[in-house]
This record gives sequence, structure tokens and C-alpha cells, in this order.
Amino acid sequence: MEKSTANPPASGQTNLSDHTSTDTIVPEVKLFACTASKELSKDIARQYDAPLGDTSLARFSDGEMQTIINESVRGAYTFFIQSTCQPHDNFVELLLWIDTAKRASAGYITAVVPYFGYARQDRKDKPRVPISAKLMANMFTAAGVDRIMTMDLHADQVQGFFDIPVDHLRSEAIYIPYLEKQDLSKVIFASPDVGGVKRARIYAKHFGRELVICDKYRTKANEVAAMTVIGDVKGADVILVDDLVDTAGTLCKAADALIEKGANSVRAICTHPVLSGKAYENIANSKLSELIVCDTIPLRADLHEPKIKVLSTANLFARAIRNTVEHKSIAALFHG
Repeated sequence: MEKSTANPPASGQTNLSDHTSTDTIVPEVKLFACTASKELSKDIARQYDAPLGDTSLARFSDGEMQTIINESVRGAYTFFIQSTCQPHDNFVELLLWIDTAKRASAGYITAVVPYFGYARQDRKDKPRVPISAKLMANMFTAAGVDRIMTMDLHADQVQGFFDIPVDHLRSEAIYIPYLEKQDLSKVIFASPDVGGVKRARIYAKHFGRELVICDKYRTKANEVAAMTVIGDVKGADVILVDDLVDTAGTLCKAADALIEKGANSVRAICTHPVLSGKAYENIANSKLSELIVCDTIPLRADLHEPKIKVLSTANLFARAIRNTVEHKSIAALFHG
């Protein structure tokens, strides 16, 4: 059977196949570091194998910020990396960067928010209080961002507050490979409160271990009045699992209660090291043997606590950014 041969174009006509490539044109990718996440941004850029973009942040004498991008972002995929810890300035700064890129004709704007502040205020748990997480989501949308990339929201349903795509990365992809290298023969996983049971169960199920619950009673925010352990921990090495550690009051109370119930040791894995108030002092004086956190929030440079170990999220975020740019699924980045 003879192969058919396409007729050549007539005089004056153009053969489009001569000028049209079947290769997909990938837009330029620009990664930008914001004030709260400079070190993490450098690590992400290193893992992504791309330089960080050139920016300037000017401040007026009253503290008002002016964000300046010192290079073209026209048509580019732009990623602004900023955790919104100590949220007031950092939230506003990130919104200003988004607006700057939008007005500079960026092709697609993604806010990479390793720690999303105000996520704890995701519902009305008493009369006449705001749902702050929803308000912050609205502000991102109003600023003109096209996508949010974050990690371990305080509650999964916060994703629904956004009217744009949300890539919700999970720290299990970091902690499970780390724990697989440890001796877990006597380990029991524990949730420091009832609300975190689902999170702790992921680890218990993956490693085939038991799960216990620490039921806490609060009199007010950041202050735990009482802690009850539900389950048997006698002779066990307990690993507490939580999404963040703030004042460390809950973790320290839980560690005390678990040791009193006969646990051999207590460690904790908490994604976001907010570590406010007397957190460092509380951890140092606690029965916790180790606190393992991620680098979504930088630790204080003026304090060093040997019990705290930091694991990097840079590779996970770099891979998620690459998959976003290449229009690939990020499902492969989830453990299990």
C-alpha cells in the first residue's frame, strides 16, 4: 500500500506546518521571596534550580510598604513565597506583591503560603465573632491571585473558603519517610485534642500502631485547664501529632498527662512552629523529649532549643511548583 503524499502549497499559499510547532510553549517561571520566608524561598529556588526574582521593599517613615519588582514578569508564571505568621504585616505585604504582579501583566499568579495565618478562625464558635479565615481568602481573591499553594491548613474545609484553586500539601510526605527510619516498635500515636484525631490516625494506620487521644479543656484561648488521656500508653513511646504549636501549652500538658499514665517517652511532630509567648521556655521545661517541626515558619534566631528539630519542606514545594507549571497532577506528592 502506497503512502499518501501531501500536495505542496500552491504559489502564494503558506504551508502552516512549516511555521507551527507541536511543542508546548512553557511560560517563563519567576520565583519571588517575601520578607517572612526568605530562607525557605532560597531553598525552594535551589531545589527548583532557578534564581529568585529581583525585588525591593520600600517603607515610608510610618511603616507603609511599597513593593517593587525590578524585572519584567509580563506573561510569566509568578510565585510569591510568604508564610503569614505574625500575620498583619506579612498578609498585607503578600497582597501588595500580588497586586504588583497583576498590574505588571503577569500571566498567572500563585501565592505560596506555607503557613496560612488566621486558619484557626474557621467558624463562629461563639456569638459576634468573625470567620477570619474566610475574610483572608476573600482578600487574596480581591487582590487578583490565581492560585493558592499551602500546607496543613488547620481544617481541610478552609480550602472551600477560596473561589480559586488551592493546592493543599500535606506534611505526611515529609514526616512519614522520616519516621520510617526510626525504631517504632514501641510507638503509639496520639492526638493532643479531639479535633486532631483524623490527623493522628493517618500515622497510626500507616504504621499499624495504636492511637490514643488527649482530651483537653480550655478556659480561654492559648490556656489549657485540664487534660485527660483516653487509651493505654503504659510502657509506650508516644508521638503526638498536631498541625501547629503556638504557646506549646497543649503539647506540654499532653506530655505531662501521658508520662503520668506510664508512657516511656513523649515526642511531638507539629508542622508549623508558631512558637509565640513562652513557647520556647515551656518546651525546655516540659517532659517532651523532642519536637519535630517543618520550616514553614522560621525559628527565632535569638533562641536555640536543642529539643526542636526542623525538617525542610523546600523539595516538596519545589516539586509542587514544577507540577503546576507543567500542568501535572500534584497527587503524586501525597504520601500513600
